[in-house]
Amino acid sequence: QVQLVESGGGLVQAGGSLRLSCAASGSIFRITSMAWYRQAPGKQRELVASITSGSSTNYPDSVTGRFTISRDNAKNTVYLQMNNLKPEDTAVYYCNIFAITRLGAFDSWGQGTQVTVSS
Repeated sequence: QVQLVESGGGLVQAGGSLRLSCAASGSIFRITSMAWYRQAPGKQRELVASITSGSSTNYPDSVTGRFTISRDNAKNTVYLQMNNLKPEDTAVYYCNIFAITRLGAFDSWGQGTQVTVSS
């Protein structure tokens, strides 16, 4: 089993920056994909950024050029640097990883961290 702990959310003014972190623990052999999603009130959860084991990244148009995903494989941690934040970025942000452990493969989610951007 894999546990994820997120940190870094908070309240920021429009144009500001935040950095989210998500650390994975457990009997992990290898983490393949890592990603960040977000869900605003009344909306579906949407992909914000993803990164493969080879560090290829993917972003939707809404955050391209403003958000950067990165990973530290030694620490089993994924980061999301968010710059030039906008009020429409307000949401609960969730990390998601796919990990291979001694007990099998797990698709795990973090508990979520609130990001609020004021105008």
